[in-house]
Amino acid sequence: MSLFQAILLGILGGIGIWDSRVMGMCMIERPLILGPLVGLILGDFQTGIIMGAALELVMMGIVGIGSATPPDTVSGGILATAFAITSGLDVSAAVALALPIATLGQIVGTLVRTANGYFIHRADKAAEKGDYKGVDKALWGGAILFFAAYFTLVFTGAYLGSSVIGAFVAMIPGSVTAGFKVASGMLPALGIAILMQLLLNKKNVAFLFIGWALTSLLGVNTVGVAVIGTTIAYVIYQNMSNKTVVAEKVASDDLGGEL
Repeated sequence: MSLFQAILLGILGGIGIWDSRVMGMCMIERPLILGPLVGLILGDFQTGIIMGAALELVMMGIVGIGSATPPDTVSGGILATAFAITSGLDVSAAVALALPIATLGQIVGTLVRTANGYFIHRADKAAEKGDYKGVDKALWGGAILFFAAYFTLVFTGAYLGSSVIGAFVAMIPGSVTAGFKVASGMLPALGIAILMQLLLNKKNVAFLFIGWALTSLLGVNTVGVAVIGTTIAYVIYQNMSNKTVVAEKVASDDLGGEL
């Protein structure tokens, strides 16, 4: 792999990590999109499409909830596809390699989020002074840190090769890896608690228990719960619309009677 191609992959990694942070939710961070883009950069579009689809099936359920830091789909998707193209790995071997890379990206993400605490405090101080430009600079500082971290990770992995990345992941002490696993297991619960604190009230608390009963007691999968939730939301919407129409009609009839 040439230096220029490694730089392009690094830029793609930075753009991918900016998805949902700077550019809105454009789905660029998904392997299904990153795989073909890596294939275009490395001159093997067909393998890029195949790897993107295979990795998306594996990483489809990796979603950040609240403050949780899930395995990184950007670095895992880009580097696994790149290694499949440049090293001639088959799809199964490249997919297996994507998981430790995504774990390494998860560790980098945790470190970046920790470092971003500095920019959060700067934004708070600027907001207290009414310094809108200071808030803007602080927010862009965090975004640039994300871009730089993942550019470095993807560029280094692509330029040095799969063997170096695999050796680096293997060098991480087991206690550190275990600690990150424990933390990543706790963070989704924290993220859900944060969302509940913002959204939960007397009106919708019943739906929380309905969801818990469906998944924990009845064993309904996520798709089934989503269908049931959508149906309940549609029924509530229809009832509210009917009440609005009836209220408007009553008001119109009363007005007409008065006239």
